[in-house]
Amino acid sequence: MDFKKLNKWALVAILSVSATACSNDDNDGPIDDGTKVELPRHRMFILNEGNWNMNNAGIAFYAPSNPETEMIDDIFYKQNGRRLGDNGQAMIEEDGKIYVAVTGSNYLAKLNSACVEEARISFVNDTQLQGGVRGITEKDGFIYATFYGGYLAKINTKTFEIVEKVKTPGNNLEGVTTEGNNLYVANAYKITTDENGQNIYNYTTDVFVMDLRTLEVKSTLTVSPNPNLLMEESDKVFLISWTNYYDKGYCFQMIDPAKNNAVTELATATHMAAGDDVVYLANSETDWSTYETTNTYFSYDIKAGRINNTSFLKNAPAEVTSGHLYMMTVDDKNGDIYIGMTHYADANGDIYRFKRDGSYVGKIDSGGQNPRAAVFID
Repeated sequence: MDFKKLNKWALVAILSVSATACSNDDNDGPIDDGTKVELPRHRMFILNEGNWNMNNAGIAFYAPSNPETEMIDDIFYKQNGRRLGDNGQAMIEEDGKIYVAVTGSNYLAKLNSACVEEARISFVNDTQLQGGVRGITEKDGFIYATFYGGYLAKINTKTFEIVEKVKTPGNNLEGVTTEGNNLYVANAYKITTDENGQNIYNYTTDVFVMDLRTLEVKSTLTVSPNPNLLMEESDKVFLISWTNYYDKGYCFQMIDPAKNNAVTELATATHMAAGDDVVYLANSETDWSTYETTNTYFSYDIKAGRINNTSFLKNAPAEVTSGHLYMMTVDDKNGDIYIGMTHYADANGDIYRFKRDGSYVGKIDSGGQNPRAAVFID
């Protein structure tokens, strides 16, 4: 079903009624200082990337426990009175705080549990970080951010100041995650020029393993070309490399810290999300002679160490299997799976919701163009 669309004021009224579990009177829940609307306790925030140079990135709100309500399409604007900026790149949640990397505008923002901005760091005038912020992760009170240009920045989450910057051996860094005392950083590519002055993209095979205490590179792992997406789940590190786009599909790999960071290629996949010892995977392929896209869904059982080629979705709408896939995420509260589809600049994206058992729940408008990431707060 398509969830009923409500106007802004009706939605605020519904959310206000449902706010009996709201956090301002509950020390164990979210802290919503400065909010202009009351929100239910369980929350989903969706980062819409927007379009390049259009200054139309945004963050939308959805209430998973109140599925008959529609979303607040740009809660960041409603709470802060300004737009998020140009190209939302990454968003994570830690201890009730939301951290957002906006790569075109080149800044990092810290938001509270109601999407009210508490602080931001602009990198625009930093000569070392001007390439643009890309990936972010958090560990023990610090944000680690990667940048085009090969730099990594360490940021104190309380003071929201840069405490250290390191030039890695890389050129254009992408995904970043942690496991144990190590930081894993993807180095995607290097640009050179030919005799005509045209740029040549040289895709690298590097994932740097860095010591979290010293930020020194301990080792460089050889992975499939153009490493991009990194995440940790169940004491393992998972990676998707985008390869060279023409003679090899995107490559899903596992890095095992317990086995001296051994790298294993597991499948061809373009998207991943994780929950409860399972990596949910999708492979999106387009036949450029017909422009028809096919999305295949499968999973990896971490404990068993095997691929399950049976789709984890049931009764999926046609667009989920043939549309333009842009995002997958899992609600860590109940295991629900959310799949984001894009219509690029033509219209807002769509988010399809499935229960943990794969049964279809419904579809919502993503509240913006190109839904890229989501976080959940409870």
